[in-house]
Amino acid sequence: MAIKLGPIGQIHMAVTDIARAVTFYRDVLRLPLLFESQERKMAFFDCGGIRLYVGEAEPGPDVSHPLLYFRVDDIDKAYRGFKRRGTPFERPPRLAHEGESEQLWLAFFRDPDGTLLALMEERAVLVAEK
Repeated sequence: MAIKLGPIGQIHMAVTDIARAVTFYRDVLRLPLLFESQERKMAFFDCGGIRLYVGEAEPGPDVSHPLLYFRVDDIDKAYRGFKRRGTPFERPPRLAHEGESEQLWLAFFRDPDGTLLALMEERAVLVAEK
């Protein structure tokens, strides 16, 4: 029997201050907080069925630097809304790729630890009939 991986179930991100991270991910990005442990300095959020685990990192070479891309239906609207909540964007949304049937739009921002994150929208391109 072949071994097959399933979908990603959880992603870990190292943070320097768990309380500050919880405030950002829960209150600014408004991800649903599943549970947290102040004793173990970790918190878990629901990202559309994938669990985001943020925890204070132990010093050493194993600290990860992931880049999470959050899907949104309307990147311009999401950008304006998150900007009003104080989200520090690198720049406004930009077209990153244009294919025959869709465009990829991205807007990058940082969490309180400086970790780069992004909003992404895949827009259908209307093909003019000939």
